[in-house]
Amino acid sequence: MSISLSPIDRVEHISKEDFINKYLKPRKPLVISKATETWPALQKWTFEYLKETVGDIVVPLYDSSKADPSKPINASAAEMKFGDYIDLIQTQPTDLRIFLFDPIKHAPKLLDDYRSPTDLMGGFLDKYPNMFFGGKGSVTFLHYDIDLAHIFHTHFNGRKHVILFDQKWSERLYCIPFATYALEDYDIENPDFKKFPALDGIEGQEAILEHGDTLFMPTGYWHWMKYLDGSFSISLRAWDSSWAIKAKSLYNLTIQRKFDDVMKKNFKGRYMDWKEGLAIKRANKALAAGKP
Repeated sequence: MSISLSPIDRVEHISKEDFINKYLKPRKPLVISKATETWPALQKWTFEYLKETVGDIVVPLYDSSKADPSKPINASAAEMKFGDYIDLIQTQPTDLRIFLFDPIKHAPKLLDDYRSPTDLMGGFLDKYPNMFFGGKGSVTFLHYDIDLAHIFHTHFNGRKHVILFDQKWSERLYCIPFATYALEDYDIENPDFKKFPALDGIEGQEAILEHGDTLFMPTGYWHWMKYLDGSFSISLRAWDSSWAIKAKSLYNLTIQRKFDDVMKKNFKGRYMDWKEGLAIKRANKALAAGKP
């Protein structure tokens, strides 16, 4: 019993034509190791520089505990000054992460330090891209992004282990209904196949990101990430050209999210138990049918 993981394709550089034909159109992940070689951020964005720039900002922190069904999915576990958090992740392992932090909003000069890869595609969304910070050993749970954007995820100052799965494996990954994350009761690195048999035989891809590596994650890809060192990343987002995907993104962000929030608020644990039970039922059914 096993999950089959193959290496994500890796190149130093790629032409626009090759990127579009080999990766964007077929929606295939790729690591580009030198996409950031002209970014000032590659040398400039050290821990000390970011501390000097936004160190006094108080930021929400997230841990690895299972989501509380009575709270929003992005509810934080604690708060800390950004500079104190940077000191923490440089000196010891911790499962605390900073999720969707926008230091650029507090220090617009950081906008000058990176470049959206418009030489490869258009449709970039964020004026203030999201940044993510994690201590050694911290884990981002298995999920896909609710807005269904293409992601260019660049890593800094350490290593990060990334595992990706195509959207076609959603049911076998125990996708929670009315949500974009998987059942949190299994460890994707070392799953209990007796307890979660639908995971046996699924196929994914993996890579170790190092300083300056950029991961292209196509729309809808499931991703799990583990910080092997205290480090951080920035994500640049771009729309897919498909209007069907844009419509699905709008549905996820409005109708589905609102419905889920209302149900959690009113039914709390009972609602979550029902969703988890349905995820297991659907996974077992997909396994029996030999899907995908």
